[in-house]
Amino acid sequence: MFGPPGRAYVYQIYGLHWCLNFVCGPAGEGSAVLIRAIEPISGLAQMSKQRGTPNLHLLCSGPGRLTQALNIDRRCDGSALGEAPFRWLGKVDDVTTVAGPRIGLKSGVDSLWRFGKAGSPFVSRPF
Repeated sequence: MFGPPGRAYVYQIYGLHWCLNFVCGPAGEGSAVLIRAIEPISGLAQMSKQRGTPNLHLLCSGPGRLTQALNIDRRCDGSALGEAPFRWLGKVDDVTTVAGPRIGLKSGVDSLWRFGKAGSPFVSRPF
């Protein structure tokens, strides 16, 4: 999280699940964004196999599910987001985003620091 921007910061929580963050601030600052969910559009068979479910909405809807589906673990920590195993495709279309409170916190709930695509069924929890 304190590394250079444009890198992955991957860590384990509860000794069980991996979490993927994108480092976004200057090196040494400790600034990153937790990637909670994505809309899976390709590689669905492999993701289903890795997750053990054919349910499209359960493949990547949550930080642990996402990393399991994409086979992300400690090996990806520090990887540049524009290089393997990642691939940066850029903006694909215009979307309407929504903001809400972060999930799983008891303090700071007034800060709207969670963002997602409006109406997406692929978020870990509805806004």
